[in-house]
Amino acid sequence: MLKLYFTPATCSLASHIALEESGARYEVQRVDFSRQEQRSPEFLRVNPKGRVPALVTDDGVLTETPAILAYIGQSFPGSPIGVPSDPFAFARIQSFNSYLCSTVHVAHAHKRRGSRWADDPAAIEAMTLKVASNMSDCFELIETDMFAGPWVMGETYSIADPYLFTLAGWLEGDGVDPARFPKVLDHRRRMAERPAVKKVLAALEG
Repeated sequence: MLKLYFTPATCSLASHIALEESGARYEVQRVDFSRQEQRSPEFLRVNPKGRVPALVTDDGVLTETPAILAYIGQSFPGSPIGVPSDPFAFARIQSFNSYLCSTVHVAHAHKRRGSRWADDPAAIEAMTLKVASNMSDCFELIETDMFAGPWVMGETYSIADPYLFTLAGWLEGDGVDPARFPKVLDHRRRMAERPAVKKVLAALEG
């Protein structure tokens, strides 16, 4: 059975949704950041990076959201979250997910994780002040150039959709009005109506 280590309000939500969409048998283990459980010896044995998500499989542990999503999609090809067999189509999904991971998530992280890049309080404050504009720029690009519609890649739901849904949920907290991006906002609303998404969100609230 697969086991997902997660923390609410983090990017691990994307992997959680993908597992539920896949129909996989899985269990979850919450990692409580408020108690520094991500730094505990027990969790560091699972993921020495001290971050979520981490997915324990029969073959070993996977980390990093794009890798976990690709694994789930390839492991359950007949499910709603299954990835296409065409190499170019799959690479397009990976390109989108890589942008979310390497650029959008990093732009967001400067708000609360500025100490990863600087020790000077003034520099950290300056990074924090840039978060809203940087996130706005990221989502402007997604809205105008990267989002095909009605799902991220077009007519077919994919592993890119839970990932976008997760990061789009951070906009308000980053000082960005999601109404500026109507396609992304409509996608977020439709994602919230999917049974798998409802089930995962209800479990996180419970």
